[in-house]
Parts: sequence; C-alpha cells; structure tokens
Amino acid sequence: MQVATDKVVVIHYTLKNDAGEVLDSSDGSEPLAYIHGNGNIIPGLEEALEGKAAGDKLQVKIEPAKAYGEHNPELIQNVPKRAFQGVGNVQAGMRFTAQTEHGPRQVVVTRVVGDMVTVDGNHPLAGQHLNFDVEITEIRDASREELEHGHVHGPGGHHHG
Repeated sequence: MQVATDKVVVIHYTLKNDAGEVLDSSDGSEPLAYIHGNGNIIPGLEEALEGKAAGDKLQVKIEPAKAYGEHNPELIQNVPKRAFQGVGNVQAGMRFTAQTEHGPRQVVVTRVVGDMVTVDGNHPLAGQHLNFDVEITEIRDASREELEHGHVHGPGGHHHG
C-alpha cells in the first residue's frame, strides 16, 4: 500500500532546523498518525510522503512557503498593556490567543516597554527551513468515522474520552 489521499499514515520523525538542532521528534514516544491529503500536516511533508510505502525512510528539507510560511513583519504589533486585562505581570515569552479579523491567532509577547507590549503572531517556525528524518511504519485505509472527524483515532491519533 502506498501513501495516498485518505490513507492513515503512521510515521516516526525527527525535525531539525538548519543548525542541526532537534526541534521535535517522536523518538521514545508514540509515532505520529495522520490522514493523508486532509491538511493534517504541513504541505511540504505531505508532498514528500505521497506515493511512499511502509518501511520507507527519507530525509526531506522543506522550504518555509511549504511549512509555516515566511516570517511576516505585519504580524508583529505593539499593543497597550491595558489590552491584557486580568493578566497580572505581562512578560516576554507569554503566549496568548488574540481575536483577529481572520479569527483566533496565537501570539507571543516578545517585549514589554513601559505601557506597550510587542506581540508576534508568526508561527515560531515561520521563515525557517524544516529538515525531517522520516520513517513510514504503517499505512492503512482510514475508517469512515476517521474521515468524518478529520483525524485518526487510536494510537498516535486522537482519543475521544
């Protein structure tokens, strides 16, 4: 069986940046299970896995445009500290969900000076090349329920509790 749309694909992976630092890995834990062709993983990795088979191992370098996008300076904004009502001491590194005209967006506080807070709405990996070592461990047909829900159930996937 090959990786194709609506197949459940189970992978072990290690993600590194261009400096060789490990950013994420399934090593020592459950593999990642996703439904191929449903936008569950970044487009560049999905493209690289298309047509591969269980047991295949590959190394993939993904450009920002097919990962988390280019770094967008327009997503960096200065907002007054009063916008953080109910938050005691706003500090760099804190994460919040901001309501934007495009819906909720995760932002991180990058700087606090006086009464102004700088927030960055870029994904932490925006603008970076992503280097994956991937091993495909299993491919199977997705169940009707998994396709309806848009995610894998069971090991490596979503658990309904």
